[in-house]
Amino acid sequence: MDRKTISIVMGSDSDLTVMKQAAEMLDYFGIEYEIDIVSAHRTPEKLYDFASNAHQRGILAIIAGAGGAAHLPGMIAAISPLPVIGVPIKSSNSIDGWDSVLSILQMPSGVPVATVALNGAKNAGILAAQIISTIDKDVRNKILDYKQEMKNQVIEKSDMLKS
Repeated sequence: MDRKTISIVMGSDSDLTVMKQAAEMLDYFGIEYEIDIVSAHRTPEKLYDFASNAHQRGILAIIAGAGGAAHLPGMIAAISPLPVIGVPIKSSNSIDGWDSVLSILQMPSGVPVATVALNGAKNAGILAAQIISTIDKDVRNKILDYKQEMKNQVIEKSDMLKS
């Protein structure tokens, strides 16, 4: 795709080491993306502007990572009509990551956030690619190849273990 179709946002630059994994997967599948810091608590006006306008800028899905209270994915989902994939991040002030997981996972009825595992930005990137694959056959074919490659690796490792 020749335009930025996925937005990756995070609450702080300390989340970047985790969120880079989503960007790496989007690179792998050839999907253009943007990446930015949007803090739900420190820049609420920027959050509102971002969530209100992302769909008008051609964004098709949002990956939002946050640690601690982790309100970013849920607040985006409350405002935006786009699918939001939440990445809970185990941060320095975290309660072993559970605060982030539950803050993103336990959304009220009517405000869904697809939630991946703690620090699971790689899966968020894959899920975003799968969303894009519903309208882009090239991406779908890359995902099929990726899944076949994973299958081949397991078979190869199984064969090596048996010998």
